[in-house]
Amino acid sequence: MELKHRSPTVEEYRKLRSLVGWWDTDEDATRSALNNSLSSVVATERDTVIGFGRVAGDGGLYFYIQDLIVHPEYRSKGIGRAIMKELMAYLKTNAKPGSYIALMAAKGLQKYYEPFGFEARYGDAPGMYQVLK
Repeated sequence: MELKHRSPTVEEYRKLRSLVGWWDTDEDATRSALNNSLSSVVATERDTVIGFGRVAGDGGLYFYIQDLIVHPEYRSKGIGRAIMKELMAYLKTNAKPGSYIALMAAKGLQKYYEPFGFEARYGDAPGMYQVLK
């Protein structure tokens, strides 16, 4: 496995999303999102993308870990942790004191992010989201 600081292609990204059961995305919107990421890391094996993660946000006060995806056949091999370490290194170098760094964990994975310094939001301050259809 090799880590590379680059975005996946739109095709690589959409394939990973499909493999983990995430909804399909518009090709142009996906290209724009990937191009506007603050930092991206792909994990590859023999030039095939098997994992990905990125930092999105305004580059000043707000940073979001997005799209941490590992190909199902490569899970539990430390790939997600390796990607997270790279993304956190970017944040430690580029985010200033007082910056807000967030992510949305999949159900049951909150504990996965605790070693990286993340805490669950309080029950009386839940996060919210919407996916346009």
